[in-house]
Amino acid sequence: MPIKPDQLAALMREVETEDPIDFGDLPFEEEELRKLVALHLCEMAGAMENFSTDDKLMTLLAVSAKLVLENLVLNVQRLRRDGVPVSESVDSLLKRMRKPG
Repeated sequence: MPIKPDQLAALMREVETEDPIDFGDLPFEEEELRKLVALHLCEMAGAMENFSTDDKLMTLLAVSAKLVLENLVLNVQRLRRDGVPVSESVDSLLKRMRKPG
């Protein structure tokens, strides 16, 4: 892939200015986590070097969708654990997801 891990980490920092990540009290340095993730993603992209453009796009969309879903689940679990009521839109989404079929 043409992007290097340090370039991807810089782009991540740029995106975070609009949508900051709450690292809380994790026992890790934010920049080290960012660099680790950027390196991992660049390695994943490199492993897809021989994929068709459509296959690369589908793979990246699948990975992104999984991460967004995981983030949603973790945030709702955290809110529930902390006894924070969820917004009406989140509550509506959860109700739709609970309905069978």
